[in-house]
Amino acid sequence: MAELGSKGVTAGKIASNVQKKLTRAQEKVLQKLGKADETKDEQFEQCVQNFNKQLSEGTRLQKDLRTYLASVKAMHEASKKLTECLQEVYEPDWPGRDDTNKIAENNDLLWTDFHQKLVDQALLTMDTYLGQFPDIKSRIAKRGRKLVDYDSARHHFEALQTAKKKDETKIAKAEEELVKAQKVFEEMNVDLQEELPSLWNSRVGFYVNTFQSIAGLEENFHKEMSKLNQNLHDVLLGLDKQYSGNAFPVKAQPRKKTKLFARLRKKMSSDSTPAKANKSPSPPPDGSPITSPETKTVNHELEPSTLEAPGASIPKSPSQPAEAAHAGAEAAGSEAAAGAEASKTEADSGSSSLPAVVVETFPPTVNGTVEGGASSERADMPPGFLFKVQAMHDYTATDSDELQLKAGDVVLVIPFENPEEQDEGWLMGVKESDWIQRKELDQCRGVFPENFTERVQ
Repeated sequence: MAELGSKGVTAGKIASNVQKKLTRAQEKVLQKLGKADETKDEQFEQCVQNFNKQLSEGTRLQKDLRTYLASVKAMHEASKKLTECLQEVYEPDWPGRDDTNKIAENNDLLWTDFHQKLVDQALLTMDTYLGQFPDIKSRIAKRGRKLVDYDSARHHFEALQTAKKKDETKIAKAEEELVKAQKVFEEMNVDLQEELPSLWNSRVGFYVNTFQSIAGLEENFHKEMSKLNQNLHDVLLGLDKQYSGNAFPVKAQPRKKTKLFARLRKKMSSDSTPAKANKSPSPPPDGSPITSPETKTVNHELEPSTLEAPGASIPKSPSQPAEAAHAGAEAAGSEAAAGAEASKTEADSGSSSLPAVVVETFPPTVNGTVEGGASSERADMPPGFLFKVQAMHDYTATDSDELQLKAGDVVLVIPFENPEEQDEGWLMGVKESDWIQRKELDQCRGVFPENFTERVQ
């Protein structure tokens, strides 16, 4: 019997809840259609908007704080591995071995303490702050449902009162339900009206305390870490003094491509023996003539943009030294003479001569503009000037196309005439002092390793 009674009560509650949901749904439809008025409280609605904003901001802050803590933990692991690496490479007989071990231990403890304090003083406080929002959010939703019940009871009571045929019993019962619904709603409404503004105002103090805690913890952490770093610096300084003769040299990145002026010297060397360098192909042993007029001769020592016909002079470009241009002109004359001699020999033997290699030269460009044009030139800078760098280390040139640098030298960087000539990690430029004195690029410019300098303008 007890089980049946219990089941009957449960079934009754379910039926009652279903009926309430249907009544609320019907009331909401009538309100949306404008057939029933809705109780409005603009002040409370503003409180609800503030609550939702506060919840959104708090949730974001909690998420970002967790990300920050994850980053601190990752930095801890990275720092730990770095100090472990130092311990492994630090030889037992080096001075300061015990100090480095102690520094590594304190470094690990400092990171651990920093992370734990962030959790205790920031994250847990954040979790407590947000922990009150779900209950309030649930009460706000329940208040909304009770407001609909109140409006529904009010409309039902008003409908019975205005009916043509009045039933006093129904009117009395409807009035009783209205009073009950109004009481339940007003109790919840009063509590939230007091609680929501207080919660909204509390956010200021919470944000202040949270970020003050984080800032204070960071400040102390960095102070202690700075002391450890200074201690490590002193230990390594002592090691450096003992082994000062084994300083680590700064090296330039190796140049893999053909060097600019080395190519010109190779060309000049090959042109010094024109008869051998420009010798025409010999006819076959059987005396048959060469019949391949479309065969093209390509000089692999010259760039495609600098090839030219035999007998033509080599124009002097801003990037070529005067000697290279002069040697090129002489080489071209030698090539012309050799070509004429070869043509004469082939004519006597009845064989057809090979076609001349036709070469065009083009002025260098920077960003699509001819170098030296108005758009790429400054009055006080070399043509195509890009930016300034300052040498941080001395650099001893290893080739004639490289600049000799001393720490402190300022270099004006200019583009390569042919971008394909630029090696990775190397720049083209002219020392500012040379440019001011001579205003010439031919004898002053050269390449230099970028990692020996830093940009200053």
